[in-house]
Amino acid sequence: MGYDLYITRHENWFEEEANAITAEEWLDLVHTDPEMRLDGYAEATVGSGSVLRIDDPTMAVWIGYSKHGQSGNMAWLWHAHGNIVAKNPDQEIRRKMWLLACRLSATLQGDDGELYGADGEPVGTEGTTVAAFPKSKPRWRFW
Repeated sequence: MGYDLYITRHENWFEEEANAITAEEWLDLVHTDPEMRLDGYAEATVGSGSVLRIDDPTMAVWIGYSKHGQSGNMAWLWHAHGNIVAKNPDQEIRRKMWLLACRLSATLQGDDGELYGADGEPVGTEGTTVAAFPKSKPRWRFW
């Protein structure tokens, strides 16, 4: 499964609001960022050497990522349900996502509702728990 991070304008990433990031906004941002490339798909070699391919016209890759291409490592980001999503991003990818979020007047939020800052780390005060998962999460969401 993994852990997703979302660039979102929603209070909680799973909500659907009128202020959602549109696919057009995302594609415009990708086209204006020299470190981003719009591929329209993502491919990864899995276990036995088979290739897993996901086709999505909003699938982009951050080519400025220091681990880009190493051992098949890619920083894929895509548009879904009014958000920009990345699966299992490391701190470097989270920092890039925060920069992209700023350009979209959005925030960076994790699966559990926590917010991330410019350093790619959860935002919170020392000695306290970062934002708890919002109680308004729909019961039909299983993750």
